[in-house]
Amino acid sequence: MNGKVVAALALLLVSAALSQGRALARMGTELRCQCIATHSRFIPPKSIQDVKLTQSGPHCKNVEVIATLKDGKEVCLEPTAPWVQLIIKAILAK
Repeated sequence: MNGKVVAALALLLVSAALSQGRALARMGTELRCQCIATHSRFIPPKSIQDVKLTQSGPHCKNVEVIATLKDGKEVCLEPTAPWVQLIIKAILAK
């Protein structure tokens, strides 16, 4: 009986450790820049599904513009590119 109790407790501890590790990993990615490199070449608006704008802050010193394309890929856009600035103005106007 003691062996079963110990095994059950060990299973609970391992499960808790793994779920805690996932939460810490997610927190780690939120506390730093998401874009390593940016794309400045024009992307036709019809191929963009969604755009996420992240202001600079304690997590990252850069403004980040992440476009989700219709094929599911995410592309970091160069915020200083003129066509990207037009997209940002359109988003902020909504």
